[in-house]
Amino acid sequence: MDDSADGPKINRRHALECMLWAGTGVLWTVAGGVPKSLSLLDDAEAAAAAASGFTFMQISDSHVGFDKPANPHAIDTLKEAVARIGALPEKPQFLLHTGDITHSAKPSEFDDASQIIGSAGLNVHYIPGEHDITDEATEKAYLERYGKNAKGGGWYSFDANGVHFIGLNNVVNLKQFGLGFLGREQLEWLEDDLRPLKSSTPIVVFAHIPLWSVYPAWGWGTDDAAVALTYLKRFGSVTVLNGHIHQLMQKVEGNVTFHTARSTAFPQPAPGTAPSPGPLRVPADKLRSVLGVTSVAFKRNSSPLAITDTSLAD
Repeated sequence: MDDSADGPKINRRHALECMLWAGTGVLWTVAGGVPKSLSLLDDAEAAAAAASGFTFMQISDSHVGFDKPANPHAIDTLKEAVARIGALPEKPQFLLHTGDITHSAKPSEFDDASQIIGSAGLNVHYIPGEHDITDEATEKAYLERYGKNAKGGGWYSFDANGVHFIGLNNVVNLKQFGLGFLGREQLEWLEDDLRPLKSSTPIVVFAHIPLWSVYPAWGWGTDDAAVALTYLKRFGSVTVLNGHIHQLMQKVEGNVTFHTARSTAFPQPAPGTAPSPGPLRVPADKLRSVLGVTSVAFKRNSSPLAITDTSLAD
């Protein structure tokens, strides 16, 4: 970072690194079909990734309305994260929010979230978390706000720069331990949505609860994810982005890269290290190091070159 009379100037490399600090952030770039974390690239490679022509951001688990000891100011850390994104020298094409926009699904919480997230000046694609849809009334309200062009219970797809994006809802009709569930109607829609696509089409799937079994005893997985993944087997590049567990985890299985993002609100314990999941209180001076944002960079009609996570402390 360079300082001048006009204030601090952030170079591209530093700006990209900072993307991860906001609570749930990752920079994705794709080349040669191999996903690669931007943090693993040298400066020249990072610059090439950023100039690849297509980047988007992921944030997750904002929990607007949360004010418990784990982070009494969750709304402020969301503001920080969004301000960082908005200040990037080259804006990403859009923003994915992978659920738990709010903490209690109150209209005022959604209003606050929309105002803050909208300040980044980006098109935002949302999917719900279990805190956003708590009963039939809040499901109806969520769909009226975010699901006007969606199918069924709020699932949808769109294309950008040769990449096919699929937003899924796996937080209704939760199964044992709170495992996510897609359901027959959504799975049939997914199969139909994928049918006309060429196997060479890069696919990005985003849903709140992980589509791989992170820790089923805590509900960190999706009961019928195996069916969805069967439909995705023929594609050469599949990236699955999730939230829910408030921490970074990545797994590569065949053609699929799974990535879970940090929260912008509060951390949760590592699987099995506490009696149950839930807000994890850390020392105040450590909080921002466990919150973050994600950036993803692609080349047209290719796989992601890099997924980059930055903590708010960076």
